[in-house]
Amino acid sequence: MPDLTSPSHSLSALLAGLQVLVQHGPTEATVQGLTLDSRQAAPGTAFFALRGATVDGHQFISKAEELGVSVVVAEALPTELSPNTTYVQVADSAEAMARVAAAFYGHPSRKLQLVGVTGTNGKTTCATVLHKLFRELGYHVGLLSTVQNQIDEEVIPATHTTPDAIRLNALLARMVQAGCSHVFMEVSSHAVVQHRVTGLHFAGGIFTNLTHDHLDYHGTFQEYLKAKKGFFDALPKSAFALTNADDKRGPVMLQNVVGRRESYSLRGPASFRGKLIENAVHGLHLEIDGREAQFRLIGVFNAYNLLAVYGAAVLLGEEPTEVLTVLSGLTSAPGRFEPVVSPKTRVTGIIDYAHTPDALENVLQTIADIRQPSQQVITVVGCGGNRDGAKRPIMANLACQGSSRVVLTSDNPRFEDPQDILTQMQAGVQPQDLGKVLTIADRREAIKTACALAGPGDIVLVAGKGHESYQEIKGVKTDFDDKQVLTEMFALLDK
Repeated sequence: MPDLTSPSHSLSALLAGLQVLVQHGPTEATVQGLTLDSRQAAPGTAFFALRGATVDGHQFISKAEELGVSVVVAEALPTELSPNTTYVQVADSAEAMARVAAAFYGHPSRKLQLVGVTGTNGKTTCATVLHKLFRELGYHVGLLSTVQNQIDEEVIPATHTTPDAIRLNALLARMVQAGCSHVFMEVSSHAVVQHRVTGLHFAGGIFTNLTHDHLDYHGTFQEYLKAKKGFFDALPKSAFALTNADDKRGPVMLQNVVGRRESYSLRGPASFRGKLIENAVHGLHLEIDGREAQFRLIGVFNAYNLLAVYGAAVLLGEEPTEVLTVLSGLTSAPGRFEPVVSPKTRVTGIIDYAHTPDALENVLQTIADIRQPSQQVITVVGCGGNRDGAKRPIMANLACQGSSRVVLTSDNPRFEDPQDILTQMQAGVQPQDLGKVLTIADRREAIKTACALAGPGDIVLVAGKGHESYQEIKGVKTDFDDKQVLTEMFALLDK
């Protein structure tokens, strides 16, 4: 079993199979650590100069040299080379880093049943429920998700949907060392394009759905689609590819798959067929592959998530009836349609991560399906800064269509002016809806106002941040938890 605190490898072994354009310096340099942060460079480490969206790591090669780095891997070498450093020039530093990281940590993904979940919505729920399911089935299991990373029940805080390739392989190696047999992870479109999952061996891939998101990064919807498809194109012949047949991009994901092509559907023929019998406030009643079962999760979107989880578990060799039995008792991920009920007036608060038009529409439709005619729906919603601006008016319009009252507010404005974001959202409010909309930039005040507007038994939806425990303004993260604030406001207003 490898010592994960200080593994050591010869550079030549790490570069085996990698296309090296130019190499300067001793090939038998010993590598004891990997980093993409020049501040962590030291003797014995290899520094990877990556070209990021805002920062180019090549600018920090000299800093790494000053700190005595042993190896520099870059797409362009500096004009002056240090005699104490080995330089490796490659076509793509991110791809090279991913392949070297996998080798450095002993290719941990090859020792695991690693399943990746990709798509716009549902990734976190699918990965989290799969983790819970396989824990209940008696396995040691790893989880890599937006909410948190886990080894069995040990929580490791997450900072990205998919960690960088070095941290990812280190985490997988740690999971191998802990005795994990299965790992379930979200695979973001950024992770595919940035080679964070390159070099990993997947046992299977799941596609949930595809809607407009991250266009600020990918530029066009076609490039976003291409990124998601890239994950499936790279799956090995031994892997399964499980796709949502009811999403029009589902079949596209399977076009170049060389392994098993599988599908799930609530509407037509598929490898795993589901039928919605009831969608109620107490949960879902589904028929899956001819077997009926009650589930604690709510909403049609969760019916798809449950079907994807069931299909993946069966493809991994689990017994269908046992899978359904365990699934029926499981809950979703934190911040995904998470209810909070006020103690006195029984106002139902719902915390949800819905931050895309499709996700918000799904949540509002689910509320519409389960609410009583007398219940008002009051929605608090914002849009993140430095992200796709095209969805902002759409989000506001959808909130108006599905709610009795709407409070537009800040989400994570990041480096944008919150008022500019709100102005763009207001553009989506139709004239007939102006009377039902309030705009309150301060998110705490917005949630308080929504709670004040709610009468006995009404529903308050707080959308956009879900599990997040912070708000990011001008690059600074401050503590902010929607669920906690909602609970506080219920108490403050004596609801």
